[in-house]
Amino acid sequence: MAGFGVGWRPELAGMLGGCAGLRFVEVIAENVALGGGHASAPAGPSPGELGVPVVVHGIGLSLGGAERPDPARLRRLAAVAEAFGAPLVSEHVAFVRAGGYDAGHLLPVPYTRDALDVLVANVRIACAELPAPLALENTAALLHWPDDELAPADFLTELAERSGALLLVDVANLHGDMINHGHDPVEAFDRLPWERVAYLHVAGGVMRQGRYHDTHLHPVGAPQLTLLADAVGRFPPGRAAYLLERDGRYPPPATFYAECDLVRTAAAGVHRPLSSRTRWRSW
Repeated sequence: MAGFGVGWRPELAGMLGGCAGLRFVEVIAENVALGGGHASAPAGPSPGELGVPVVVHGIGLSLGGAERPDPARLRRLAAVAEAFGAPLVSEHVAFVRAGGYDAGHLLPVPYTRDALDVLVANVRIACAELPAPLALENTAALLHWPDDELAPADFLTELAERSGALLLVDVANLHGDMINHGHDPVEAFDRLPWERVAYLHVAGGVMRQGRYHDTHLHPVGAPQLTLLADAVGRFPPGRAAYLLERDGRYPPPATFYAECDLVRTAAAGVHRPLSSRTRWRSW
């Protein structure tokens, strides 16, 4: 799997067939209906009808929670991956429920040794049940828990090494961490194990009251494209897979295709990674 991808959504389904250079799509597992061993989308052409690989992306497994993954949710995620013949399944370094309550949102985990131990155990359980390799995504966070013991990149690196999972690097979320928490995204890039990175996400967001919100509702900005270009440069030539996410305020086809072109152009213009000494104060 390499090249340009788009997150499949019912509102974009009719446009994706005409999207130049499309090499794969990603479907949210919780939005897929299962029946008779087949997967179907809510509306529009099915992801499987596009003739490209379909990555299955979960949002509800809560791997970062203290409870073990729910067996029924895990079986369903595996079934969706089987139905699409997915080469890869992805989920988040996050939790969504605890003590019988569901947040309905991806919540950040503490970057502590105890949290890492729990996450590794849960990821190993998931990997044993899934029919394809699992990639874990760094999430957007408006706040971090106190008393972190590890830098985010070191936490992800050790998670991948100990669990055997791959990584899904969301460059827009790293951009958000730079604004909201002062983390240097390129320094994080320098510390990640790129041989274990399966693919990349990029999306747009918005500033509100001095904080960056990863909305997926706005066009991808220049800072995110710059980080995408740097991240693509970390892969061997022609091996990077990168995906555009959009989850609302869907633009008309001409505008959508122009944004796809912008993302592909940014990724194609890479020659070498940026220096870790680069700072992003102007952003």
